[in-house]
Amino acid sequence: MAIPFFRPLVSLTFGVLVSAPLAQAQTATDAVAPETGSAVLTEADSPAVAKALAAKVAGEPVESKHWMVVAANPLATEAGAKVLRAGGTAADAMVAVQTVLGLVEPQSSGLGGGAFLVWYDAAKGELTTLDGRETAPKAARPTLFQDESGQPLKFYDAVVGGRSVGTPGTPRLMEEAHRRWGKAPWSDLLADATRLAEEGFSVSPRLAALVAKDVERLGRFPGTRSYFLPGGTPLAEGSLLKNPGYAATLKAMAAGGADAFYKGLIAQDIVQTVHGAEGNPGVLALEDLAAYRVVERPPVCLAYREHDICGMGPPSSGALTIGETLGVLRGKDLAGLGFANAESWRLIGDASRLAFADRGRYMADTDFVPMPTKGLLDDGYLVERAKLLDGSKALETVQAGSPTWDHAWLTGQDESIELPSTSHISIVDSWGNALSMTTTVENGFGSRLMTKGGFLLNNELTDFSFRTHDDAGNLIANAVEPGKRPRSSMAPTIVMKDGKPTLVLGTPGGSRIIGFVQQAIIGYLDWDMNAQQITAMPHLVNRFGTFDLEEGTPAADLAKPLEAMGYKVSVRDLNSGLHAIALEDGVLKGGADPRREGVAIGE
Repeated sequence: MAIPFFRPLVSLTFGVLVSAPLAQAQTATDAVAPETGSAVLTEADSPAVAKALAAKVAGEPVESKHWMVVAANPLATEAGAKVLRAGGTAADAMVAVQTVLGLVEPQSSGLGGGAFLVWYDAAKGELTTLDGRETAPKAARPTLFQDESGQPLKFYDAVVGGRSVGTPGTPRLMEEAHRRWGKAPWSDLLADATRLAEEGFSVSPRLAALVAKDVERLGRFPGTRSYFLPGGTPLAEGSLLKNPGYAATLKAMAAGGADAFYKGLIAQDIVQTVHGAEGNPGVLALEDLAAYRVVERPPVCLAYREHDICGMGPPSSGALTIGETLGVLRGKDLAGLGFANAESWRLIGDASRLAFADRGRYMADTDFVPMPTKGLLDDGYLVERAKLLDGSKALETVQAGSPTWDHAWLTGQDESIELPSTSHISIVDSWGNALSMTTTVENGFGSRLMTKGGFLLNNELTDFSFRTHDDAGNLIANAVEPGKRPRSSMAPTIVMKDGKPTLVLGTPGGSRIIGFVQQAIIGYLDWDMNAQQITAMPHLVNRFGTFDLEEGTPAADLAKPLEAMGYKVSVRDLNSGLHAIALEDGVLKGGADPRREGVAIGE
């Protein structure tokens, strides 16, 4: 199907500044002011990146026979490619990619955040998931984000500072994945990020732009201010940035594993940073860090178009909400209607709204609250929900349904905010293993607290509901509780057919992650798009009634037809970061979202 895709300008340059001398070990708060480097590796020095960027501009996927890695920054993708080229597994490559991302893309993910990982084990032919989501401190209470009168705090009043910081999960998740599925020496996997932190890296256009937009919040705390606003000036695109504190943290982890992060000096500094956040201190304690554990959970899967769509279950709402939406759409002829037909989007949009209504009422951390997981994906329930789409106009109202479950209790409607940042990694290795991991510090730059160890701390606790009860007095499932993991929309996904992966994908985007991923799946299975096309497809997302249409794309052309159907429409920027790998007849085909700096590399 021919679709008039938009093609945002993609820079054909990237910088790795390697000429600076090694910095003396020092804290992040003493970071060296950026300078322009003289020795810059360009695409001419990296044929793989040159190929990836050219394919991205042309709107074509990168193809390979043996392995593929797609990540949000060329430096991170190169680090993963180096590991895969040497015979490492997808788990090995993820560790290298994540540690570089935490350095060069700190606004999105890092050691101070959390992640969800979906893994296909080629030797066993099995799928599993690892939950590295942050946890609420033991001292957290349901009223954590309420003022003295019991009213919810304003969002950024809660975010900026220590109050919003949950126990990080990413370091323990990296270690656990490596322990289960890695082959390369652990310390080797941290080497590229350590070198870049010491020698310096070139500030990317995206990082520079986001720093410039967040000057006031980044400037509130000394450590963060000195790193991102050296001399009071925002980091400049192309400047050389060193992070000796981060290098020291990675060296400690190389020698001592994740325990070096969760215990000892690094843990003490994290707690001191949280408690010392002037104006908004938090309650994270050393015992929270020491007690943190990664949880293995079964994947959530739903059949769609002769494929199984598999992803992360609770505490993520991603796979369940995508599964509900696609389940409601199973009987609809989206292939015949096509992308450019407003009727396709009426069906997709209202199916999504129905799923989001259920998400708001039922979905939360099932280690703490009962949830009708099976009932929400029951065929009979989905058929009944699909009948609500039989008209030709937008649904006037949408309410949560009544799925069958064994522990029915009256839950309140949750209105918690989940704003976009985050990053996604897709990898297939030469062994046939596949990894899909979405990783985050939640809001851009997280809590805006930077440790002496050179990494930002998350604001993940603001993914909880700020309220404990809804207006009718019903308890909200996603309310704060000690040790609980906040609900997420992250949706790392592996699409399976006949027991083997056919598509590995995911994206950042806050609660719009769900819409971005399900749209990409529909594009691939219903509209015959390739791996690059599904990452570049114009976005149309409906969560709560208003149809968000991506400005500057053919999606905006559907505004009037959708308004005629009864929708309120908002034409706006919709900045995803989709990274996809399709496995087709022995060929790997990688796509990277043209809205961001990521690339696909494979051999």
